[in-house]
Amino acid sequence: MTKPIIGLPGRRKKVADITGFPPALGHVDLDVYFAGYAREVIAAGGLPVHLPTDSDPLDFVESLDGIVLSGGADIVPARYGAEADGNGDYEPHRDDFEFALLEGAVKRQLPVLGICRGIQVINVFFGGTLHQHQPDHARYDVDPDTRVHNVRLEPGSILGGIYGRDELPVNSLHHQSVDQPGTDLQVTAVCPTDGTIEAVEHMSCSIVGVQWHPEMHHAHEQIFDWLVKQAENRPK
Repeated sequence: MTKPIIGLPGRRKKVADITGFPPALGHVDLDVYFAGYAREVIAAGGLPVHLPTDSDPLDFVESLDGIVLSGGADIVPARYGAEADGNGDYEPHRDDFEFALLEGAVKRQLPVLGICRGIQVINVFFGGTLHQHQPDHARYDVDPDTRVHNVRLEPGSILGGIYGRDELPVNSLHHQSVDQPGTDLQVTAVCPTDGTIEAVEHMSCSIVGVQWHPEMHHAHEQIFDWLVKQAENRPK
């Protein structure tokens, strides 16, 4: 049986941003993402493929069965009608690529899993807004696998069905979060201590966004099983 092909875009860096390379290569471009994304897709039975941002994203959409929108830089605030507050790290070219990729995914009914930046891309794409700076949630003082707080899952939601529980302990590496949810997005997880929106789901499309990083949890995460199963069963 052919494995579902799951597209995985990353972020563009310079070799000089990464230690261990000869200085002469400093100006050369690198495309990077955490290997855990691909490993989890493989563990769930999918075939991850890298999506370089130099290509037309709509060319990729025709060949994909699903998409993971990974973490990374902040979205340019003008996309949701805000002024930059001085705390952002932006990659406008990646924004252009991923918003077009998501538009194509919606048209072709591809399942999408958004992680960290990915939930923010999903929310802004559907007309929502973001809190630009929420530094207390970025726990870089502990191992990234550390589950630093719980999220409360909405009964009857996709996430509630995936995990079969009302609360889920998660890690936390974000400094931005969903403010106003976008059109047709339902909030399906919140941080019970401060009300931070931690997950959204589209009401009619197979699109789920989570603010935490499931690919960094040491145990396999069932949310990737959901994505691959949706990719297998999507309308052709």
